[in-house]
Amino acid sequence: MATGEVIPLVAAIIGLGVGAQLLAARFQVPSIIFLISAGLVLGPLSGLLFGGRVLSAATFGDALPAIVGLSVAIIVFEGAFNLRIERIREAPAATVRLVTVGAATALLGTAATIRFALNQPWDLSFLIGALLVATGPTVITPILQVVPVRDRVATALETEGIINDVSAAIIAVVIFEVVILRDESGQAFLREFVSRLGIGIVVGLTVAVIVYYLLRYVDLSPGNAPRNARLLTFAGALVAFAAADTIASEAGVAAVATAGLMLGNLDVPYEDEIEAFKGDVTLLVLSFVFIALAALLEIADLVQLGLPGIAVVAVVIFVIRPLLVFVSARGDRFTRPEKLFISFVGPRGIIPASVATLFAVELQSHASELRTEAAEIAGTDAATACANAAGGSEVATLCTEAATFDNQAQLLVGTVFLVIFATVALEGGFARYIAEYLDVIPMRVIIVGGGQVGRALAERLEDRGENVVIVEEEEQVIERARNEGYSVIRGDGTDTDTLREAGGANAKTIVAATGDDDANLLIAQLSSSKFDTDRVIARANNPDNVEAFEELGVRTISSAMATAWAMDNQIERPALAHWMTDIGREGDVQEVEVTSGELVDRTVKEVGPELPDTCLIALIDRGGEVQVPDPDFVIESGDRVTLLGKREAVREAMQMCNHD
Repeated sequence: MATGEVIPLVAAIIGLGVGAQLLAARFQVPSIIFLISAGLVLGPLSGLLFGGRVLSAATFGDALPAIVGLSVAIIVFEGAFNLRIERIREAPAATVRLVTVGAATALLGTAATIRFALNQPWDLSFLIGALLVATGPTVITPILQVVPVRDRVATALETEGIINDVSAAIIAVVIFEVVILRDESGQAFLREFVSRLGIGIVVGLTVAVIVYYLLRYVDLSPGNAPRNARLLTFAGALVAFAAADTIASEAGVAAVATAGLMLGNLDVPYEDEIEAFKGDVTLLVLSFVFIALAALLEIADLVQLGLPGIAVVAVVIFVIRPLLVFVSARGDRFTRPEKLFISFVGPRGIIPASVATLFAVELQSHASELRTEAAEIAGTDAATACANAAGGSEVATLCTEAATFDNQAQLLVGTVFLVIFATVALEGGFARYIAEYLDVIPMRVIIVGGGQVGRALAERLEDRGENVVIVEEEEQVIERARNEGYSVIRGDGTDTDTLREAGGANAKTIVAATGDDDANLLIAQLSSSKFDTDRVIARANNPDNVEAFEELGVRTISSAMATAWAMDNQIERPALAHWMTDIGREGDVQEVEVTSGELVDRTVKEVGPELPDTCLIALIDRGGEVQVPDPDFVIESGDRVTLLGKREAVREAMQMCNHD
């Protein structure tokens, strides 16, 4: 295709990709649904309507594999960069099992299903099974953006996606090259897998060390250091991929995953700027690749699968996925609803789509070469040679092998994309509703008013892991709050529908923190009457309004009194004031309800030695009666325990008191 035709098409794809992101944000569903729909419109649907596809394999010619490969590198690097080791520690055993036992279960289960449901040979069944192991950050991250589940659930899904992307890509390539193309197995398979994984890890570590050294110890130009840091990190990802992939195909995926994981967990300068830049680039790349790959699909490849194909999808979603999750996440670290939610969220993404497409192109290329060889032997064109070939002849053998490669290409792409479409549509489209039904979204704190008071409170609450949403209607305030990283709902906090959109039905605390006392009173009354909220707190800007607020049953904080209390604390108890109020300091004081069986019906003397070092129980609130417990005080379920100590020790003790 001429350059003049490609440029507007690329611009249109990027425009559709951005539009998909906006629609996803508006309707609170993963963007992948809109991206695939756009690809189908530009590809097979446009072919049906206009007699020729707007976007086809010929559009990018031989450059398609390179474009897809580099795009996958950027996407995998971005996902690995955002994965934090400290978050993985929240569920280490379950995470390890998900990417080992769980991945093996998915591979074997999917391969067996394809073998018997579609009546395919074991080599092709294992190839498709390997590809469908991968969930990946490209589909998991958009779901988690609209379904704010607990950190342990999100971390398990993100870690599984990133690691399985790498392992699935390498396993699939090894099966394809060693088993299908070279007809070898056993030791050759294991040798190729270990070789590619090792090459990827070594190259990724090397690039990560070099980039880290340059970022940390080399002056990147004082005037443009943040920009140069972004560009250096981005270039490092591409270099890692290209270097490893040049040595061994698909080793590049392991390299960028390793480099991203290393750099994301090192103390690199300008980390926030790097992360924001990568996120924007990844969104554009993701949009482009998903639309392009969906456009290349042949509807006939899906239709020919028929009912057996639907059976494969059903087994993958409703049998294999729940089985591997419940085996991997056994124990009490995850609640049963959380295990069910993880079972439901296993959509397949860019790795299966891209690798399957590239495999299909290579299989069809092999088929074309075989037909050309048959035509040369027969001295005629390929179609005539195959049509007239006598049984058992060399020409007939070549034509049969070519037909086998073509059939494998069609079945490979059809099965993989059918599973992708089904999992993305069902699991992506209904993830939020399933999460709400299973009650796995942590209860929110809603702050109405995004001014200085609201943002300061949000900072403190998010620092201790609360799920905070700010409600604001002034454009400048919304922009500032979002730039600072807060989740903001645009609207009037005195409107019931706005509070409901912010999650009022699932809020444990609603805070009216605007500068208007009348609005704060109305917000507090609406919250108390319309939602089953544990706490409703209102800010009284005028001290004279406090009594009126409290007479109406509203828990009220006077701005004047709060300032006076803070000043008094600085005068009379400055050490404790610093300990309690300065975010990021070493000390912390937190109150948490006891629900864990580890502490219930045990004395403070028994529990004390099991608490983390530098943490102690300071107060216990039982039914509104607060007391300093003696060593023989027996802790009961529902008690509210005040923990005092070093920050990390207090956080760990909170987990002991309440696993939720």
